[in-house]
Order: sequence, then structure tokens, then C-alpha cells
Amino acid sequence: MLSANITVAEQRMAQAGMPGVPLSPDLMARIEPKLAARRARLGKDCISELSFSNFYLFRAAHRYRYFPGDWPHIAGQTYDGARHVTPLFDPATAPAEVLAELLAGCDCLYPLAAAEVALLDPQRFVWSSARDDADYLYASHSFREYAGIALRKKRQGVAQLQTKHSLTNESLSTATHDEALKILQGWMRDKGKQPGEADESACTQALANADRFGLEGWLFRADGEPAGFVLAQRLAPDTMAMRFAKGLDAYSGIYPHMFQACCRYWGDAVAWLNFEQDLGNVNFRRTKLSFQPERLLEKFRVHLRTPAGQAP
Repeated sequence: MLSANITVAEQRMAQAGMPGVPLSPDLMARIEPKLAARRARLGKDCISELSFSNFYLFRAAHRYRYFPGDWPHIAGQTYDGARHVTPLFDPATAPAEVLAELLAGCDCLYPLAAAEVALLDPQRFVWSSARDDADYLYASHSFREYAGIALRKKRQGVAQLQTKHSLTNESLSTATHDEALKILQGWMRDKGKQPGEADESACTQALANADRFGLEGWLFRADGEPAGFVLAQRLAPDTMAMRFAKGLDAYSGIYPHMFQACCRYWGDAVAWLNFEQDLGNVNFRRTKLSFQPERLLEKFRVHLRTPAGQAP
């Protein structure tokens, strides 16, 4: 369903049988406002994928393509191989026939938040969620002091780091770019990763395009040496997504220290932190749970309901 305002290049690609348009920075002006509208409706319950930067930075891993038109969307592939469509519109405003048409060419609509699937017709659609996909939502005040028994180890880790080292931080900028890359490479070595593995490519691009993508970042030093950095992005007026956090193993306690410093800087203006999903990684899950999330934000895959008597 192509609209009249698509470019000549997009029309030629469609006529040549090349589905969609590869993501490029130039598309940000067209895609980001649509995702921002979905984020605004969801507030703090916004799921972490809904920003242009997220789609762009992970475009290769998920084979993302942009489809303009009356019902614009991004098509891609999940980590477990499901072909999916992400609506760039409020799913509740689309006729059921439009959603069914989109689903005819993929495995599911994804990701949709709980508030969005609640407005779909259960007679036409069925949905499910996977634990590996769920985002972790935290109250930011819990990071400011790490109060209570459950966060005692975090509190102790920060205190020990502060005892051993003189700690400073500053905003990420062109002046600190090389130091941040040095930390990223050190993190790769600490984790035994080869070049190109993990999220190295996406993180490198995020550091280079932080201003363009609306990412806020800080570089942290211990005794004057680069020790870690954080890149965060606003999902809602009071909610930040922690997009990238890299710390060196030589500085035990660096992660809780960085998160604490960010939350103290933001103060009451940021009430919630979204630490994104754990992808089923046991270590990620253990670490994210150790910070005591308030709750998990489910992400739903929507399918057409199979009529009774028909094979799925």
C-alpha cells in the first residue's frame, strides 16, 4: 500500500522486486516521529525498541527494511529467526484487514506492548510473549543509595571502588571519543570476544552518532584512567533506556557506580530506567535481576488467529 509521497528511488526498488528500503540516517526524519508517537502513548511502559536509533544501529543483525505507505512499517527478523513487522502507527487505529495484510507476508507483528495488544480484536488475533524478550524496568531512586538488604552488595561494591580509586566523570564528547573506544575494546578483551562479536559494531556507531540519535553519555575514570562509559536515551519524559554500558573488569563495582552517578545527576526528573531485554543470556539475566527490577515489560508477538478446523 504505497503512498504518493514515496521517493522515485523507492518506487524503482518496489518495481524491481526489492522489498522495502534499507535503513539510512536520512530516514530518521520520516521514521522517528512515528515511533515517538507510539512511545508517547505508552509512557514509562514503552518498550525499548521504539526508537529510530535502535533500528538503525541493529539493522544488520535484524535485516531491517523500511516500508513507506499509508500504514508504514519496518520489517525484520528476530534473533530467533521470526520474520516480523513493526508498525510505525498505533495498531489500534488500523483496520483489522490492514493488520491481516501485513501478517500475510511475515510471521508476526512485533514488538507490541501490553497496552497495545489489549486493544486488538481477540476474535481475529492471538498474541504471546517470551521471557527472553522482556525489558527490565527499575525505579531510578533505588540506584541513588542502593538502600536495603537486597541491594547491599551493590552498595558495598560502590564503596569499595571509591575507597580504592579516585573517581571522576564527564559527558561523552568528541574529546572523549577515543577513550570510550579504548574502553569498548578493553571490554571486548575482558569478555573474550572477537572483533565484530557482541554489540561492538552497534556501540561503535552509537558513540560516533550520539548527538544525532539523542543519546546522553558519560565517561568514567578511575585515577585518571578510562574505566567505563554509559550511553542512555529518553523513552518518555521520566524514563531513560540504558542503551550501552561498558566497564572494565579491573574496576570492580564500576557498573553500580556508573548507574548511581547517572541517577543522581538526573534526580527526580527521571523516575524510571529501562535496561532492555536479556536475550536469554544467563549472565545478563543474573546481573539485571541483581539490581532488583520493579517489573518486567512484556513484548508481544501478534499472529492471525487460525480458524477452527484449519491447520496453523
